[in-house]
Amino acid sequence: MSGKKQISGRMSYLAGLAAEDSVEAEYARRGHRLAARRWRGSHGEIDLVLRDGDGLIIVEVKKARDFARAAARITRVQLERIYGAVSEFVAGEPRGQLTDVRFDVALVDAAGRMKIMENYWA
Repeated sequence: MSGKKQISGRMSYLAGLAAEDSVEAEYARRGHRLAARRWRGSHGEIDLVLRDGDGLIIVEVKKARDFARAAARITRVQLERIYGAVSEFVAGEPRGQLTDVRFDVALVDAAGRMKIMENYWA
């Protein structure tokens, strides 16, 4: 990999972490506490898992120049991997597969503005 690509990739990675930080802070402001960040199961990774009473909020964070580009980065294959990871995660919860789960997508644009789409089950 060329030096420019490495730098660009590292900047994208750090921008993604910063977007996750801001989304996590917004959910904390709303009274939800973090249960896991970048949780990885055999099916894939979950960006954020937050507690909502006895239930969970699963959040996929997408960062791009604008909201439309961020939303376009959500693919069917990725959603299937996330759903599989969610199933693995809730297996460890007291109510197991009966745990109430909400799936949100948080879009973050280049200016740091955020758009949260609740109940994004597609």
